[in-house]
Amino acid sequence: MSIPHEIDPRAAEDPRNVYPSDEQFYAGDRPANAALPEDRPRGGGPASPVKHRGTWATVGLVACIILLILAGIALFP
Repeated sequence: MSIPHEIDPRAAEDPRNVYPSDEQFYAGDRPANAALPEDRPRGGGPASPVKHRGTWATVGLVACIILLILAGIALFP
């Protein structure tokens, strides 16, 4: 019979070499009812469509950046 946790066989009878099972070890710091409700349920109904920013906002942002660069070039040649 193999000894768990790779204990030296010469020390198998040592009372300090008593280890809990994996279930006991991981259950030590968990509450009695460890099941939590899902905060992000899987599946379900159809997803709402994703709303993106309009293209006009992007065009306006790019135009402002270009105008700022051109104004900088014009004012500080």
